[in-house]
Amino acid sequence: MEHQVNEIQISYREKLSTLQSNSITNSNDVAQLLFKNWDTDTIGLNECFKILLLNQSNKVKGIYPLSIGGITGTLVDMRILFAIVLKTLSVGIILSHNHPSGQLKASEQDKLLTKKIQQAAQLFDVKVLDHIILAPDGRYYSFADNGIL
Repeated sequence: MEHQVNEIQISYREKLSTLQSNSITNSNDVAQLLFKNWDTDTIGLNECFKILLLNQSNKVKGIYPLSIGGITGTLVDMRILFAIVLKTLSVGIILSHNHPSGQLKASEQDKLLTKKIQQAAQLFDVKVLDHIILAPDGRYYSFADNGIL
């Protein structure tokens, strides 16, 4: 009896050269980039969680929409998050999600999730540089700026 298995193929292709992008240097730059790449029609409707992927020079490789949730929350699957980070050979990440309510205070769940992702990232020598919470009106909250990271 012959055993057949699926062939696994892993690939990553850049449409835009990462080397030509700007380096991320502060939370305001990150927030502005995220707002430009967020659907303004839904930012006040439901929570979404995205990761910003960075190379060694903190240049943006891309933004990956990890999950879309409901009005008060969204789920983050750690396995998918790190599959994306590893597949893109990213060495730094910035976590982000929106609060449709406009409340910029980080919840206990936000803090626990960030810590969990940080601990897992250490195993892969990946740096979690920040976690940004966006409000529909253009304001943002940075974990790094507020000493949580």
